[in-house]
Amino acid sequence: MTLRDRLLALLVVVIWGVNFVVIKFGLQGMPPFLLAGMRFLLVALPAIFFIPRPTIPWKWLLLYGMTMSFAQFAFLFVAIKVGMPAGLASLVLQAQVFFTLLLGVVLMGEKLRVNHFVGIAIASGGMLVLMQASLHKPGSGAVPLAGLLLTLAAAFSWALGNLTNKKILAGFPQRNILSLVVWSAPIPVVPFLACSWLFDGPQAVLSSLSHVQVGTWLAVAYLAFAATLFGYSVWGSLLGRYETWRVAPLTLLVPLVGLFAAWLLLDEALSPAQFGGALLVLAGMAVNTFGLPRRRAAIAR
Repeated sequence: MTLRDRLLALLVVVIWGVNFVVIKFGLQGMPPFLLAGMRFLLVALPAIFFIPRPTIPWKWLLLYGMTMSFAQFAFLFVAIKVGMPAGLASLVLQAQVFFTLLLGVVLMGEKLRVNHFVGIAIASGGMLVLMQASLHKPGSGAVPLAGLLLTLAAAFSWALGNLTNKKILAGFPQRNILSLVVWSAPIPVVPFLACSWLFDGPQAVLSSLSHVQVGTWLAVAYLAFAATLFGYSVWGSLLGRYETWRVAPLTLLVPLVGLFAAWLLLDEALSPAQFGGALLVLAGMAVNTFGLPRRRAAIAR
């Protein structure tokens, strides 16, 4: 991977890490489904009038919009709303790395290396420790099981979106990634608004829209322009030019940024047991990304 692409990936990592804190702020002034719907509405408008539609079949555009956009953020926003800490969500969501690798094997016939299996095993153990510590955290700091499971569902949806994106780029290599992001954005808007109308109620939706504060609009703008338009355009471009196993693990630093931002801005802190589980997850991601030390040395020799 070139230096330019590494720097772009690092910038996306920072944006996505802070993204979880922004979601937490946004949910203080708007229900989760409505917040997500407004996010993708702002992604689509007015950009859709200036960017040509990608020349791909509508079924692929629909699948991308429903996995990468609707399913992922429906699960994630509700998870944070029901009590999942923003910093912890940034870590658990990175299970998408391993879901992507495993789905790549099952659905696309990709092959895993030894370090991938070792990394998955270490991170899975860390995730179990993290879940156990989070569910039984003393006092009022316990994390609801629903929040953890919803965040894992969001990670699985992200992985499906990764493979959908790769499939699109493999079949249509001249694809403009920005056009894919923009034209897929309207797809989840109606499902999000329908879910908000159904689960939150018409009164809550209308009240939220008529009393939107400046901070909520700023959160929506960050989610739409920085995290979605810029972040997913760069991410999709990298995923199309490099192997899945090389690109997906680049989100290794996202939870570090997310945990630090949540500690700094939201005063969220991990218990010693949670911290140990988090370290195991990060260690598994590191092994997956950089390989095993002895194996690297052997390759170098």
